[in-house]
Amino acid sequence: MKDKPKFAVIGGGSWATAIVKMLTENVEVVGWYMRSVYAIEHLKRQQHNPSYLSSVEFKNEQLKLTDNINEAVEEADYVIFAIPSAFLHTELKKLNVSLENKIIFSAIKGIVPETGLIVGEYFNEIYDIPLDNIGVITGPCHAEEVALERLSYLTIACNDAEKAKVVAAHLSSEYISCKISDDIIGTEYAAMLKNIYAIAAGIAHGLGYGDNFQSVLMSNAIREMKRFIKKVHNMKRNINNSAYLGDLLVTGYSVFSRNRMFGNMIGKGYTVKSAQMEMSMVAEGYYATKSAYVINTDKGAKTPIIDAVYAILYDHKEPKKIFKKLADRLD
Repeated sequence: MKDKPKFAVIGGGSWATAIVKMLTENVEVVGWYMRSVYAIEHLKRQQHNPSYLSSVEFKNEQLKLTDNINEAVEEADYVIFAIPSAFLHTELKKLNVSLENKIIFSAIKGIVPETGLIVGEYFNEIYDIPLDNIGVITGPCHAEEVALERLSYLTIACNDAEKAKVVAAHLSSEYISCKISDDIIGTEYAAMLKNIYAIAAGIAHGLGYGDNFQSVLMSNAIREMKRFIKKVHNMKRNINNSAYLGDLLVTGYSVFSRNRMFGNMIGKGYTVKSAQMEMSMVAEGYYATKSAYVINTDKGAKTPIIDAVYAILYDHKEPKKIFKKLADRLD
């Protein structure tokens, strides 16, 4: 790999914007693919994303903006995908250039619904990308706090430690601290599962449960996450590390958490459709809930929280009744 690898970010939302901001601290030019021509033109004129993290100002000379995904991918050595998992399959249908010899890092926290695969597995199985060329960028880290340059932490996971180190070096700064890991499957599943648990936390808040219940819910959630991940990818890992427990806690408690916000609306009586229409951002946990539930029908892990959220979102059960039953199962 080159001494100065080229990076491209795929996505125009808040997390993609935050990643571009982090990269511009260390990279002369960042390729940035966005679907919205309006957003690109606004960025060129006003130096900020009009819809997401608008307080972040960019220098035009550091951005190579394009609405052509092929152009962004072709020129990059490292391609970071930061779009909602529900849209990944459709976006990649536009791809004509080869992904061979590209290093793919996923900053997507969900499952590709068309396949039931986490993003790393999707690129490996559908696009034949070697696992050593696939990585994961996970938290605990909210895009909004990156914009504010508050001290934040990332975990960069890849089978090839050198590639993880390259990405970590190019994302690190005075306000971003990066750790590396070799648990690409576990960290990606954790990033997906924590969104489901954040929805559960939001539902509980919307129903009027207090901090005492929330603490028990999160305590049970991390143990449930451990059981689930062990079933899908059994390896030695410390579930209390920041990539698992830390990311779960920030997503479950933070006011910036879109999944908690979505759950809060459901707890207050919104339908799924009305809650989705109210939010301007995608709550990945909605799609992840169905995928995790289906995966677990084969794996057989004990997952009362996932089961409860699924019953509410997909079986349209009454949240109050479901959480009363869930509360009796928590310890």
